[in-house]
Amino acid sequence: MTDIKPAVHPALVLFALAMGGFAIGTTEFAAMSLLPYFSAGLSIDAPTAGHVISAYALGVVVGAPIVAVLAARLPRRTLLIGLMTMFALGNALSALSPTYHWMLLFRFLSGLPHGAYFGVAALVAASLVPANRRAQAMARVMAGLTIATVIGVPVANWLGQAIGWRWGFGIVAALALLTALLVWAFAPRDPVPEGASPLRELGALRRRQVWLTLGTGAIGFGGLFAVYTYVASTMLEVTGVSGDLLPVILGIFGIGMTVGNLGAAWAADHALMPTAAGVLLWSAFSLALFPFAAGNIWALSVDIFLIGLGGGLGVVLQTRLMDVAGDAQTLAAALHHSAFNVANAVGPWLGGMAIAAGYGWTSTGWVGCALALGGLAMLGIAVLDDQKTERRLATC
Repeated sequence: MTDIKPAVHPALVLFALAMGGFAIGTTEFAAMSLLPYFSAGLSIDAPTAGHVISAYALGVVVGAPIVAVLAARLPRRTLLIGLMTMFALGNALSALSPTYHWMLLFRFLSGLPHGAYFGVAALVAASLVPANRRAQAMARVMAGLTIATVIGVPVANWLGQAIGWRWGFGIVAALALLTALLVWAFAPRDPVPEGASPLRELGALRRRQVWLTLGTGAIGFGGLFAVYTYVASTMLEVTGVSGDLLPVILGIFGIGMTVGNLGAAWAADHALMPTAAGVLLWSAFSLALFPFAAGNIWALSVDIFLIGLGGGLGVVLQTRLMDVAGDAQTLAAALHHSAFNVANAVGPWLGGMAIAAGYGWTSTGWVGCALALGGLAMLGIAVLDDQKTERRLATC
């Protein structure tokens, strides 16, 4: 008697995975907007509260490779459920944090599942469709994160203001539990790939193309964060608008990211490397416009949307990693999100240095442009290295 696998409905699986992206995107970006409220609630100043944001990012960077390696022999469905359960617990504990130091610990724990979840979810999404549509499938998962910047973050911020900042983290815990239930109900019950092991996953670290792709993301994505981190301050200090318009501009950025994510995925399924180069050039151009657009709210709104389109780079590089990681797919996919968070640290750090040096709030646009071009240079090195390898193999 043969076992009959439950029917898999790709649309429902992608919805379940995107719900996890929505939960993660909500807590990652909403924590920044809730900072004034939890800093007051925990009796700490704003700069100290900023360490809470850094603790989450550190959890992402550390957790992604560790979880991917240690969980190499777990079925992907089981791993996704476990990661979302852990994510729910971390956010629930964050909502209950009695002191600043407990908050630091709980935000670090919340970040640990982030990168591994997106990496494994991307692999599951790609497995549901033909190879020429895998980027679009992964983009639907990532759409959960980008839509969170339009809907989830404002709702969490509103809850934080209306009934207390703890509810902003509590709602994320509920969304994570819902994701775990949806994955349990709809995700395919595929067996562990034959030969899967921690040692095989670590093989990704021996591949130059993996490191070059990660470097492209860590540098190139930094440009977007260099501007995004300081856009609120730039609007208040340079554009001269009231704080009431900040959510509108951030929402426009989120819409741009959503459109860019889906559009870049479609293009990547047709021409992967040209799309990566095109997105980086687009980012460099739109970031270079920022110093000229910042003085007018209408011009700024358009440019923020254009900068948001550059967020499509993520799914393009995720697809590239699938091509170059060989049989170490899980670790490579998870490391992509570690690189993303490195960009989230490098971009604001360099942008802050330019501001502190006296170059003004709009100097973040030039910093961002330089980082986007740096990512393009790294991509160029990857292409040349690929061509060199192909020539060497052809002569053997």
